[in-house]
Amino acid sequence: MQIRTYQGFTPQIGENCYIDPSSVIIGRVKIGKNSSVWCNSVARGDVSFIEIGENTNIQDLTMLHVTHYNPGISTESPLVIGNNVTVGHNCCLHACTIMDNVLVGMGSTLLDNCVIEPNVLIGAGSLVAPNKRLESGYLYFGNPLKKVRKLTEDEIKFIGYSAEHYVRVKNAHLE
Repeated sequence: MQIRTYQGFTPQIGENCYIDPSSVIIGRVKIGKNSSVWCNSVARGDVSFIEIGENTNIQDLTMLHVTHYNPGISTESPLVIGNNVTVGHNCCLHACTIMDNVLVGMGSTLLDNCVIEPNVLIGAGSLVAPNKRLESGYLYFGNPLKKVRKLTEDEIKFIGYSAEHYVRVKNAHLE
């Protein structure tokens, strides 16, 4: 693993995290306990910060980045990912907010200043446009993104199960 300091900021890695040796974590990045960053993923907190919550997994080939300017709002736009989040393989998350208990399907792209409320499932290959807000409790899918339907209780439980599963996989890798 490559943990790199950038302009005096060194990534902060929480207790019992798994950071794959092929991943790169740079600058203003904070990762909560029991989280994992998998093969060939990049978290580059150079022009703003990245915060990853607890029990969250960032799967293989995912790119996490930020932006330095949010017109009319602030001088920086961070990437904030909540607790119990699963980010599928090969995703691109850019300067957005993902709240707790979310599953982002493989190959999805989430763009600047979009907000994903808790208990959301985003289908594989979806594109979430800048400034879009996804309402809690729904399945979203597509490019362009569409609100498909309300999630069932079992689907919401599955989102939590996915995060718990990756905590177990992470623990096996740490052994």
